[in-house]
Amino acid sequence: MEVGGSSGLPVNNKQRGAMLPNKSRGEFTRNPRKDSEGLSESPDLEFEYADTDKWAAELSELYSYTEGPEFALNRKCFEVEFRTHVSDKKWIELDAAQHRAHAMRLLDSLEVIAREKRLKVARAILYLAQGTFAECSSEAEVQYWMRYNIFLLLDVGTFSALVELLNMEIDNSAACSSAVRKPAISLADSTDLRVLLNIMYLIVETIQQDDPADKPEWKIIRETFRAELGSPLFNNEPISVMLFGMVTKFCSGHAPHFPMKKVLLLLWKSILFTLGGFEQLQSIKVHKREELGLPPLPEDSIRVIRSMRAASPPASASDLIEQQQKRARREHKALIKQDNLDAFNEKDPYKADDSREDEDDNDDNDNSMEAETFPLERDEVMPPPIPHPPSERVSFPKGLPWAPKVREKDIENFLESSRSKFIGYTLGNDTDTVVGLPRPIHESIKTLKQHKYVSIAEIQIAKEEEFQKTPLSGGEEEVEMSSTELLYQGILPSLPQYMIALLKILLAAAPTSKAKTDSINILADVLPEEMPTTVLQSMKLGVDVNRHKEIIVKAISAILLLLLKHFKLNHIYQFEYMAQHLVFANCIPLILKFFNQNIMSYITAKNSISVLDFPYCVVHELPELTAESLEAGDNNQFCWRNLFSCINLLRILNKLTKWKHSRTMMLVVFKSAPILKRALKVKQAMMQLYVLKLLKVQTKYLGRQWRKSNMKTMSAIYQKVRHRLNDDWAYGNDLDARPWDFQAEECALRANIERFNSRRYDKSHSNPDFLPVDNCLQSVLGQRVDLPEDFQMNYDLWLEREVFSKPISWEELLQ
Repeated sequence: MEVGGSSGLPVNNKQRGAMLPNKSRGEFTRNPRKDSEGLSESPDLEFEYADTDKWAAELSELYSYTEGPEFALNRKCFEVEFRTHVSDKKWIELDAAQHRAHAMRLLDSLEVIAREKRLKVARAILYLAQGTFAECSSEAEVQYWMRYNIFLLLDVGTFSALVELLNMEIDNSAACSSAVRKPAISLADSTDLRVLLNIMYLIVETIQQDDPADKPEWKIIRETFRAELGSPLFNNEPISVMLFGMVTKFCSGHAPHFPMKKVLLLLWKSILFTLGGFEQLQSIKVHKREELGLPPLPEDSIRVIRSMRAASPPASASDLIEQQQKRARREHKALIKQDNLDAFNEKDPYKADDSREDEDDNDDNDNSMEAETFPLERDEVMPPPIPHPPSERVSFPKGLPWAPKVREKDIENFLESSRSKFIGYTLGNDTDTVVGLPRPIHESIKTLKQHKYVSIAEIQIAKEEEFQKTPLSGGEEEVEMSSTELLYQGILPSLPQYMIALLKILLAAAPTSKAKTDSINILADVLPEEMPTTVLQSMKLGVDVNRHKEIIVKAISAILLLLLKHFKLNHIYQFEYMAQHLVFANCIPLILKFFNQNIMSYITAKNSISVLDFPYCVVHELPELTAESLEAGDNNQFCWRNLFSCINLLRILNKLTKWKHSRTMMLVVFKSAPILKRALKVKQAMMQLYVLKLLKVQTKYLGRQWRKSNMKTMSAIYQKVRHRLNDDWAYGNDLDARPWDFQAEECALRANIERFNSRRYDKSHSNPDFLPVDNCLQSVLGQRVDLPEDFQMNYDLWLEREVFSKPISWEELLQ
């Protein structure tokens, strides 16, 4: 894959220019003077990373703006059904028994043969899941009735019926062949699928919202549904496996009408609900370490990251040169004293961002997490930081935010080099014998052992090696059938195809991708039947298409990250299997291609029309849309979903490259350093942390000149990224500058993964030499053997041919 230069999303004139915080309204204001000076100063982004956005935002992203007219259609279908069977009362006026009776009636009506009738009933159920909004006066009321109706629908068994209908639609060959032949696919081609997926998504998204005020029976329903969703109850496979199948069928071109955004959103929320989010991952990790007898984690990473402050982005080289030229002109104009001019000329003009005076002045504050503003000019007035709520802050002692870590391998390497140097011989993997080594080395070893960190993955690898070495005496492995394990077993046979399909869709949705004839069409569930005829309609559709792509990127990035993290905790080789197939499918250059754009424009993009978002659009009278209101967008400082996607993609890139020399070298070969450095312009601590991690692993390969001219970035790495004692990340070393053989490293890893998958999951191809053999004559002869009927009928012939007519030499047999 070519990682090329593409400018990214188009930005309108109102989005151009430098952005500064306007305190009175809490939004961006543009300052063209700052922009002309080339300063890359932007405000801190008050973004809190979480599993999902707010519930209302997640609900609104399910629908494209083109689907707006269908809300009224759903209401009409419900009211026809309701008036036929119930009196003229409103739904919210009925009692619980009447609610349940009508829900059961709707469920029974879903089983009719006629497709049109079935679609009308499905729309009526969708209207219930949407909170019977016509009878509500506020968004809060809509959300209340959504929760009530969805728990009711789930209790009467709606979800199982929807899964069966979805399976029917997936296998509907007539619809697939019709869509394949069509030159242009629109919303109308996926109506049945969209209605079913909408209901299923609303059920999963609403049930997973944990409200302390929920009734006890609702909590029981939630836990039962979570267990069912992760178990192979639906079609003998977890629901996530069925949705993965839809993704691959769509990418293969056999079903181009599948509404892919809805499929991906439902897949993401199903995985999130059944496996758990980032808080649950942390608690699972703590619990597993306790089970394995490992020491507790040195800190809670979620809290540490939330407490971090963003650093000011380093200026680019062009910014520095421009600033220096302007400063020189100002000094000449002012006719300042000669000695001041001499002092100025002594400085290296390219080190304005890295002067020793600045570093010396800030020595006292180097370890403070607050002192991270790197002013680009001496006389520049920095905008004051936005105040953070004190409840979310973790009070750290003055020092670095992360406790340093050391691996067992690092201690072994240190001892080996020390023994070679001072004694002249080595002792292999012995990390206890320090005889003959000087006292300072003893102290160093003691410090290293104090910070030794043993990961769950190391224990799992050691156990797997033991199973491979002793297949007979090792005994049977007890595999806990958790939701993660069941999902891995479900997707294992086709995992490579699933990863390729997800990355294909991600490539098509990336803003840096050029429109190509051979790329897949991901806009099937957003384009209307009739294309827009006015400028306003075209602008609205343009916003809708960009928003649609952003939501797809958000869903795929979250799916990949959740799966990688859960598989890594469940078993390291499950994680490695998925990660390796992502690497083989060019995931690393794809993510770098995604970031090779104006990332600030992407994060501050305003591709949303808030008055058309659900549930606002069904409760309030819609104002008249104008070109000006569409262009202005909302007043948000940034787009939550885009910042969430960027952080997820950076975390995926970190997961793929961590401790993998050949993959780290891929980052270097693809020239990722300038792309990543540009991403530091986003002043959000969590995003900066993962960018700095990726820069840290490749720093030693970028050369002395790069390190010299990027000292601010080096300083930020030192302040924010965890230290590995004995890790010489900041300078090159002959040992680590070794030649890299991508194929050899990946092949060795692949062999280990295949042995693990074969041993644990491929029972049919197990080695016959290792199968137990029954040597007892009585038990062997006592076994009942079922003989086929034709053999029993011709038993006499068999005896004559095989026994009586063949001479037996008893002497030879005895010998």
